[in-house]
Amino acid sequence: MNWLKNLLGNRRVWAYPYAVFMAIFVILPLLLVVYFSFVDEGGFTIRYFQKFFLATDSINTFIYSIGIAMVTTLVCLLVGYPCAYFMANKSFATPKVMAMLFILPMWINVLLRTLATVALFDFMHLELDEGALVFGMVYNFLPFMIYPIYNTLQKMDPSLTEAAKDLGANDFRVFKDVVLPLSMPGVYSGIVMVFMPTISTFAVAELLTMNNVKLFGTVIQENINAGLLNYGSALSLILLIIIGLTSFFGNDDTKN
Repeated sequence: MNWLKNLLGNRRVWAYPYAVFMAIFVILPLLLVVYFSFVDEGGFTIRYFQKFFLATDSINTFIYSIGIAMVTTLVCLLVGYPCAYFMANKSFATPKVMAMLFILPMWINVLLRTLATVALFDFMHLELDEGALVFGMVYNFLPFMIYPIYNTLQKMDPSLTEAAKDLGANDFRVFKDVVLPLSMPGVYSGIVMVFMPTISTFAVAELLTMNNVKLFGTVIQENINAGLLNYGSALSLILLIIIGLTSFFGNDDTKN
């Protein structure tokens, strides 16, 4: 029993299940994506990447997807920051109630929430177009913007704002010079958590536009479903690299 006690008492042992999980469900799929992107009938090739850069439709869809993701992220930021700021304000007694209201929809599957949005638009006789797509994206991903900002604002030392007011700063100056700069790590995390899934989604776009608006995730899905695994993997790798570079440089800017 002593060996079992010593084994369980070693903190490294508790990390082994997570390491196995990461290896099987994260690292291995990424390696397979890279492998199929550069392999054609057993040989190395880059023709799938050339195919993408020579295909005008794919590039236009990719640029359009980035635009939709940027608009969705911007709307989430404009709506989510004031909400997070209100929730983090200790002078109000409703942050827990608001937090619960934003969490409740997340208990339901994203596809069910999207289908409910489609039914809502049908009930109101609204057209399922780009506006419906952006609305559905914001509805599904707004909590991912609110909570990182809320956590950052909640941990902020209140003595900093008090000191700024003692030095003669009004509420606007306090927010602009103290609160906003200190909340930028939360803003950056929220932007990443909204932008990344938005640019790669396909089911939400198909349901909210009746497949009339095609995003880059839909292009990847169609190629994989059609048996073009290599080309679909290459498109996935291109998307992964661009998102990774965006996150990397954005993280450097936040640190500086």
